[in-house]
Amino acid sequence: MSDRPESVLLERIGNIAVLTLNRPARLNALDAPMAELFLERIEAIAARDDIRAILLKGAGKGFCAGGDVARFLAGGDPADSTAAIMEPLHAALVLLDDLPQPSVACLHGAVAGGGFSLALACDFAVAAETARFSMAYARIGATPDLAGSFHLSRLVGLRKAKEIALLGEPFDAAQALRLGLVNRVVPDEQAEPEALALAQRLGEGPSQAYGRTRRLLASAAVNDLAGHLEAERQAFRETTGTADFREGVAAFLEKRPARFAGR
Repeated sequence: MSDRPESVLLERIGNIAVLTLNRPARLNALDAPMAELFLERIEAIAARDDIRAILLKGAGKGFCAGGDVARFLAGGDPADSTAAIMEPLHAALVLLDDLPQPSVACLHGAVAGGGFSLALACDFAVAAETARFSMAYARIGATPDLAGSFHLSRLVGLRKAKEIALLGEPFDAAQALRLGLVNRVVPDEQAEPEALALAQRLGEGPSQAYGRTRRLLASAAVNDLAGHLEAERQAFRETTGTADFREGVAAFLEKRPARFAGR
């Protein structure tokens, strides 16, 4: 477990939390210590009130090649070894989804398997032109995890999701953009600056309103109209009680840019 302190880095750039998957020699493949540390990093972000957005990226030549498959069969029951990765990451994703701060994925190189699913779990994604995507699970006889099957069909529709998940064929960044899996595709050297700039823009926004808007959008597919209207009413009522709402209205009336504080 000597690599554990370094396998997921957490740093701050202003009010942005930057998470870096940091096993570059393994294309940031996910193992149990890395999964546990990822959860700890998300918990650390959740405990702070001065973080306004989250940037997730990978060190080295790729974002994340998925689970560390070589360790799945390294003694014992494969179900136990994969659960040791899956359970902390699932807990981290539930917590990430519940945070008010929006998240941005910066994608380059391999974006496969669990890495593909992690990218889908972020609110925004900026991809380098040379990024290569593959859901990959079916290629090793496995099913998706890390909410990959949850997010994929919501982003691309059920029929296309079946094609991506069952065939497991790789595709490039341009195709990911056409499918709506990423928001922007830029030259490789611009991917990280572009993703950071997007995170910083979000970090200047009304965090409480962002969080409630994200939850409304996520629940829209399962709510009936009356239920969703009630959810919107409640969210709007809560938002109007924030300092950011008062600042936003004042800025609008005074014809100046709003200076949101995330409160």
